[in-house]
Amino acid sequence: MSRIAKEIIPIPQGIEVAIDGQNVTVKSKKASMTLKVHPTVTVTVADNAIKVDQKTPSPEANMQSGTTRALLHNMVVGLDKGFEKALKLVGVGYRAQAKGKILNLVVGFSHQVNFELPEGVTAETPTQTDIILKGYDKAVIGQVAANLREIRHPEPYKGKGIRYADEVIHLKEAKKK
Repeated sequence: MSRIAKEIIPIPQGIEVAIDGQNVTVKSKKASMTLKVHPTVTVTVADNAIKVDQKTPSPEANMQSGTTRALLHNMVVGLDKGFEKALKLVGVGYRAQAKGKILNLVVGFSHQVNFELPEGVTAETPTQTDIILKGYDKAVIGQVAANLREIRHPEPYKGKGIRYADEVIHLKEAKKK
């Protein structure tokens, strides 16, 4: 069995887990998330913990059990503590401003870019060049961060653009005469 799937997922206070056939629903005060489990995997809840097992030992069941455990863990952690992703704007005159569900970006174009945030994602701008995305779904937070980065990805010569806060850009050397 997958090493990841062998670990149990503790259920924190305030989180409810319900299993209905192949659907697992995790609820909290904030929101609710549902995962459709693969037919080769079984999920059980006992002693305030979630356990993932294989129905029959096979390579596919092994892969799916580890994936299911990771997705369920992300759901529980997201609804309990939440996830956040930090982005940084690098460039002269680059700035961001959060206005409700709209993120206003000035990133070197002739116009401002208004990025609409999806449901369940909030943005904060502690400074003009920092963006912090927060939410309870890890996959959605990662996708929104990737979509923001794609608006103006870091260029390889000066490093100007939108980058993840912990990202290291290896700059190319300029052409010499």
